[in-house]
This record gives sequence, C-alpha cells and structure tokens, in this order.
Amino acid sequence: MSRTAPTVRPDSKAPPRQDEEERLRELGYQPVLARRMGGFGNFAISFSVISVLSGCMTLYGFGLGTGGPAVMLWGWAGVGLFVLCVGLALAEVTSAYPTSGALYYMADRLGGRRWGWYTGWLNLLGLLGAIAGIDYGAALFTGAFLNLQYGVVPTPGLTFVIFLCILLLHAALNLFGVRLVSVLNSVSVWWHLGGVALIVGALAFIPDQHQSPSFVFTEFVNDTGWANPFYVAAVGLLLAQYTFSGYDASAHLSEETSNASVSAARGIVRAIWVSWVAGFALLAGLTFAIQDYAAVQGTATGVPPAQIFIDALGSGGATALLLVVIVAQLFCGNAEVAAASRMVFAFSRDNALPGSALWRKVSSRTQTPVPAVWLSVAVAAVLAIPSLYSATAYGAVTAINVIGITPAYAIPIYLRLRAGNRFQPGPWNLGRWSKPIGWIAVVWVAVVTVLFCLPQKSPVTIDSMNYAVIALAVVLVLASAWWYAARRSYGTPSAYGNAREQAEIAEGIV
Repeated sequence: MSRTAPTVRPDSKAPPRQDEEERLRELGYQPVLARRMGGFGNFAISFSVISVLSGCMTLYGFGLGTGGPAVMLWGWAGVGLFVLCVGLALAEVTSAYPTSGALYYMADRLGGRRWGWYTGWLNLLGLLGAIAGIDYGAALFTGAFLNLQYGVVPTPGLTFVIFLCILLLHAALNLFGVRLVSVLNSVSVWWHLGGVALIVGALAFIPDQHQSPSFVFTEFVNDTGWANPFYVAAVGLLLAQYTFSGYDASAHLSEETSNASVSAARGIVRAIWVSWVAGFALLAGLTFAIQDYAAVQGTATGVPPAQIFIDALGSGGATALLLVVIVAQLFCGNAEVAAASRMVFAFSRDNALPGSALWRKVSSRTQTPVPAVWLSVAVAAVLAIPSLYSATAYGAVTAINVIGITPAYAIPIYLRLRAGNRFQPGPWNLGRWSKPIGWIAVVWVAVVTVLFCLPQKSPVTIDSMNYAVIALAVVLVLASAWWYAARRSYGTPSAYGNAREQAEIAEGIV
C-alpha cells in the first residue's frame, strides 16, 4: 500500500462530470460512505464551520483589547482577502483529489508519504482544537444566557459541564448519518444569514445612540501590555484568522458529495466569500452599537457581545439575540464534528493513528464512522480541561486550532506549485491565475503561523503564555515518534488500485 518515492501522478485529471465513485476507486479507495450530500450541502458545511456567529462573537472580547475596533474591522477585510486566496488555491487541489483525507491525501500524492503524514497530524490537531473552541464558545454564551435569564453564575465548572453536554449532543446528531448532517447544515446557512441580518438590524435601529464612523474604523485600543502598535495589530488578527478556518470541511465531506470534483471546490470558495461579507456586517453592527466600552470589556456575563445586546436592547432583546447566536454556534460545532470525524476515519483508513483498526470502522446501517465521531469529541473534551483552571485557556484553544490547521492548508498548495506542470488539475481550476494566487496563499500562511506563535500578553506568565507553540511542538514530536512505529503500515493506496488492494482497504471498515 505504501509508496517509496514522491510522485505526481498524471491520473488526477478528471472530466467535468464523471462517476465520482469510479473516480474514488481510481484514487485507490473503495467507496464505503454514503454519497447523499449535494452541492449546497457541501457549501453549507464549510459555511457552518466558519460560522461568523461563532468565531466573531466568541473572540470579540479578545479583539476589544488587541487593537480594538480599527484592527477588528480592517483586519477582517484584509485577512478575508488573503484567506480567499488560500481557499481558491486549496479548492483547485481539492478538485483533483476529492477524498475524505483531503489535505494529507493531497500532500501525500504531491510530495510523498512524510509530507502527507505531517500534514495529516497538523490538520487533525486543528480540527480537534476547532471542536473544543467552537463548543466551549457555545458553552460560554449559554452561561451568559443563563446568567441573564435566571441569574445563574457561569462558573468555570458549570461552563465545562455545559460544554460536555454540547459535545454529547453533537456526537449523537452525527451518529444518525450524513443526510441529517446535510439537512442541519442547510438550515444553518439560512439561520446564520438571517441571524446576522436580525442582529445588525436590531442594533442599527433600536438604540438611541451609536458610535461614530471614526470610532468604528479608526479607534485603536491596546490592553496587551505590549508597546509596539504594529505587534498588537498583528496579534489582533487572530479574531479574523480563527473565524476564517474550517473550510476544508467541504473537502473532508467530498466522499459523501455528488459531483465532488466540482461541488467540494465550489463549496470552499463560496463559504469564504459569503462569510467575509456577513462577518464584516456583523462586526460593524456590534461595534457601532457599543454604549460603554469599559463596561463591555468588564461584563459580568463573561461575554462582551451579550453586554452590547443588554446595553442597546435591554434584557428581553438581549436574551432573544443570545439564543440566535447559541443556536448558530450549535450548528457550527455539529458541522465541525462531522468534518473532524471524517478526517479521523480517513487517517485511520491509511493506518496513521494508534488503534486505526477501530477508528476506521463504519456503521453498516448509517454508513457513518461511529468510533471516529466518539474519538473526535473525546479529544476535544480533553483539550478544554485547562479552562477549569485558567481564564486564558480558551484563547489557547483557539490558537491551537489556528496553529494546527492553517499550515496544513498551505502544504498541499506549496506542493502543487512545486510540482509545476506535472500537476494535472481537476475540472475546477484557476488556469493562469493558479501560480500567483498559490504563492500569495503560501506566503500569507507562513506569516500568520509565525504571528500566532508569539506571546499575546505582556508580561509573559504561566496564565498569559501562548500555549499554541507548545501544542504545535508536542504534536510534531509525537507525530515524529509515531512515524517510526507506523511507517511500515501507513500509506495511501496507489491510484488505479487493483481489486486486491481495494479489498484490503475495505476489509474491516464496515
């Protein structure tokens, strides 16, 4: 099953419309997942994972102190443009290799086994960190809702219990099969768009007072302890970059999507630009409606957007909008569990994880990777345990998500550029724009990866330290150690795999 030399195979060219099951066999895999997701559903899962009502809202308080309104608004506009370049370049490679393994499979095909191995571990770290970040954020907002509605104090212990309940809910929903996941994601699209419109509209028309445009677009706030404003602004980009992640979900669900060679690529790009527009409107609406900046930062709810709602709309209006946000975050977390579990399934299918024989099993009834779902939520729960002891742990979890998944996006793009004319594009491609957009994407990812390893607060203490770099180092060390144990068994199958090879892949999965 494994290959000894990195090659770029000429078999990756696909006609505009073909039998995707046959295409999967050409790439070496026997189809075992149910292909029940359409193009809109594929776009919807990435849009739901990006979730401006999750990322923008949960890190809004972080943005208030790391550059303030100016960095949040202009940072969103700039980061969105660069992320769109990353998405375009990644979509092109996805069209050529539409498999559940997504990023690591692309890297393996274009660069060799070690490229695929490390890309897979980075991707997995990012996806599992995303589940923890999204669902813990939903728990924080649920705690704020309980505080507003019932006077319940959202202690770290209570927040963690709510977090565990949300994880269990998402595991249960994912066990019903991809059709339910697709339906929920389709509803999620309209819920997010309608929710943004409702929040922005309410904050625009109900309050008597609003901040001035000069405040919203030029006010710079620095509560980090660092003196250099450029450094602070760079750190403040985490809000946008964290939100603009997870769009590889479209690629991870490609084995369950009709016409995946086109639909998965389109899903990535559409999810990014729609989120770009919606997120800018949301951030602007929130910032214009701030009544008392200091009160928002020091809110007793623990969630600054909740205080904006309270000050601008009163407790009744705030309660309603908080429910809109919480439901959107639940949609987001559910979509992320789907994407992460498919990554676990695919990585195990190629024998890359300890206990791969268990994690790659698929339910014969629902055609869902059940053990992979449970592993995904269990690891996410472990990643969030430090939040019981440290107030800064949530920021560390979000940084882990970014530091893991962002480099994983750039690796297959870089390898595609390195391959040059040896890379045979799929039916969705950038043509002559492929190289300039690809290099912009690679350079941007290199820059933000360095930025998000830097300390976010000064002085640097145990509580304020940025643990993302430690998480990255631990994963790379563990991946390197495990490589020597699993390198003989790990490997993606050869393209145009023969019947015996396909039977070996499928054996024990269902």
